[in-house]
Amino acid sequence: MIKELFLLADKIRFIREKHGMTQAELARNLGLTRSSVNSWEMGLSVPSTQYIIELAKLFGVSTDYLLGLNYKSAISVDGLTEKEVSALIDIVNCFKENKKNSSKVN
Repeated sequence: MIKELFLLADKIRFIREKHGMTQAELARNLGLTRSSVNSWEMGLSVPSTQYIIELAKLFGVSTDYLLGLNYKSAISVDGLTEKEVSALIDIVNCFKENKKNSSKVN
């Protein structure tokens, strides 16, 4: 269980920083204190189910991703054209193919 706590703590910190948000800004968005967010990121406490859902919505990831149940994350394509979405899919497939080919070499 402790390993899972740190995994969640690391993911919260990583995704917050990736979005250029401070602990205080995240806390404000969730209606919490900065010390609550800090406790999550230090692995001293875990967010309730409600806050895990709020974090997932806020950052555009699944709750499974936050909890370490899968390693997939989601991106929102709202507002993009079909051509733009298609280009993103092509880029993802290119990365997957490169990774697949590099693992064959090793």
